[in-house]
Amino acid sequence: MDAVPTTSSIEVESTQVLLALSGPQSNLLTEVARQSGADVSLRGNTILVAGDLADVKLAERFLRDAAELVGKGFDIGPNDVASSMRGLRADPARSLVELLDETIIVTARKRPILPKSRAQRQYVEAIRTHDLIFGIGPAGTGKTYLAMAMAASWLMQKKVKRIIMARPAVEAGEKLGFLPGDLAEKVNPYLRPLYDALHEMLEFEKVEQLRERGQIEVAPLAFMRGRTLNDSFVILDEAQNATSEQMRMFLTRLGFGSKCVVTGDITQTDLPHGARSGLREARELLDGTDGIAFCGFTDEDVVRHPLVQKIIVAYEKRDRESDARKAAKAAAESKT
Repeated sequence: MDAVPTTSSIEVESTQVLLALSGPQSNLLTEVARQSGADVSLRGNTILVAGDLADVKLAERFLRDAAELVGKGFDIGPNDVASSMRGLRADPARSLVELLDETIIVTARKRPILPKSRAQRQYVEAIRTHDLIFGIGPAGTGKTYLAMAMAASWLMQKKVKRIIMARPAVEAGEKLGFLPGDLAEKVNPYLRPLYDALHEMLEFEKVEQLRERGQIEVAPLAFMRGRTLNDSFVILDEAQNATSEQMRMFLTRLGFGSKCVVTGDITQTDLPHGARSGLREARELLDGTDGIAFCGFTDEDVVRHPLVQKIIVAYEKRDRESDARKAAKAAAESKT
């Protein structure tokens, strides 16, 4: 069946909303056109959309809802356009307003944080409704960022008494021994990404104040041994680099009134050759257990630079081809 050509127009009364919706040099409208496949242009205070019926409807849905959100004070950037259009295309029954309804408010002075894809929304909902959550998928999909946002929000609302963030220090053996400073200073480079994410949620002075009070703690995974973590929001980042023993130790630290989020990418382990990833094993052992949520992300959920998604796809293709060659070689050897 041939596509049906059609046109549509969206009139935006507010000049301020129209400027925000267009973006500098109309870059947002250009991105809407690229993502939808429709022609999008601006004439006065009217946005014109033309093309195949399905493409026009998709662009129109996005632009009408985006205008409503911008009018409420939300900022929309080119990356938001790409992820939101994917969500609208995947779920035609929902509006952009509904897709972005799960706003995470950390503080009144910071910009609200929005899940950008269906997987991110399911992840945020899982964090709200489960005590142990695993977020597994490639880099740039918002696993750590959203977990950090939820943790900061819960701390500000006094739902928990403290945030504890942990990361495996893969090279915590002899290589770190040559670095200057005490152990905390040696492992600080591994923990820096967690601090960076946290500073995007809260003002720098507030983070330092909470850290001095012991309400925010960032530590290497090894520091969790022997502890019981009550009334805490606990995040284990880069969990693919935790060994089986470390993961078992960490998961059994969870105490009363606490929530735990474990994030990682099982395709990018930095463990020594032959060592088993604790994250991979935990998924095999615990998936389907009542009270535990496993949330998966793909390259379609990447919210970093658009090139990151292409890079991930290229490497995944290489890995699949490599696995296929190994399987074929093993099958051939088994026959001889």
